[in-house]
Amino acid sequence: MAVTIRDVARESGVHVSTVSRTFSAPHLVNAETRTRVLAVAEGLGYRPNRAARALTTGRTHNLGLIVADIANPFFPPLIKAAQAQARERDYHVFVADTDEDPLLEQELIETLSKQVDGVLLCSPRLSNRVIERLRAQVPFVVVNRRVKGLTTVLMDVGQGARAAIEHLTGLGHRRVALLTGPPGSWTSEEMHAAATSAASGLAELVVLGPNEPTVRGGTAAAGAVVASGVTGVLCYNDLVALGLIEGLRDLGRSVPDDLSVVGVDDSLPGRLNRPKLSTITMPTAAAGRMAVDLLLAAVGQGEDAAPTLARLETDLVVRESTGPVRP
Repeated sequence: MAVTIRDVARESGVHVSTVSRTFSAPHLVNAETRTRVLAVAEGLGYRPNRAARALTTGRTHNLGLIVADIANPFFPPLIKAAQAQARERDYHVFVADTDEDPLLEQELIETLSKQVDGVLLCSPRLSNRVIERLRAQVPFVVVNRRVKGLTTVLMDVGQGARAAIEHLTGLGHRRVALLTGPPGSWTSEEMHAAATSAASGLAELVVLGPNEPTVRGGTAAAGAVVASGVTGVLCYNDLVALGLIEGLRDLGRSVPDDLSVVGVDDSLPGRLNRPKLSTITMPTAAAGRMAVDLLLAAVGQGEDAAPTLARLETDLVVRESTGPVRP
């Protein structure tokens, strides 16, 4: 027979309402009593009924996490960290993939808003205007996108892009390409601004894009890269960089002998590739944990929640795909 809340109350020596508050509003229960009730519940194997608790508290204890492309190795570490952080706070996470489609992204937000207490938007493709309109339906925290009035966790890709351009110019590259990502990408805009600033007076920057943020997108850009006459390339992400290396190889070009290539993300495929990929590390796990904490804080504060901007540092990791420019 399943253990009930009454069993926990009897064994703990408290009223049923005290057990209920221990799980739904623990800050209202004396610390000693709360500890005793939780210990008894654990010993009996009691699990609170989430549906009943939602009716009492008005909260589902569920969060939504929407990503642009779950197949992109950038996202799984973030998802895993966010789920673990939410679990520690007694929350579950529903993960949804938009496949880079802004219309599907909007549909998912509107659907999830009825089932969750808040939504994490990771690298959204919707316009800021639409996101600002949808915020009335559910609390948001946005990862890797600046949206006015919304709490945001940014991984400073601009910092990494500057380091990458400085690395390439330090190796003697005087004509460098930036392979941008999909239209409307905040990451692309940040990389473009930072790369332009870093290259000023040191190298000519050739911007090529937009590009599909996949291996296929990088392979497709190889011809344009060769035609541009550049000797160094900074790519939107590791997948684009790996596709570019493959496409250059098909065109008879060697990396890093003929061209140096830098990616963004420091994903596992880049570390396994030959040559191993020089890349910008992105603290995705830290971003996932921080985004959950900020979202739950916003859920708890309701309309009184003030927007927060959190910025995480990035770094350049130099491996085998970059080298000195040939004489």
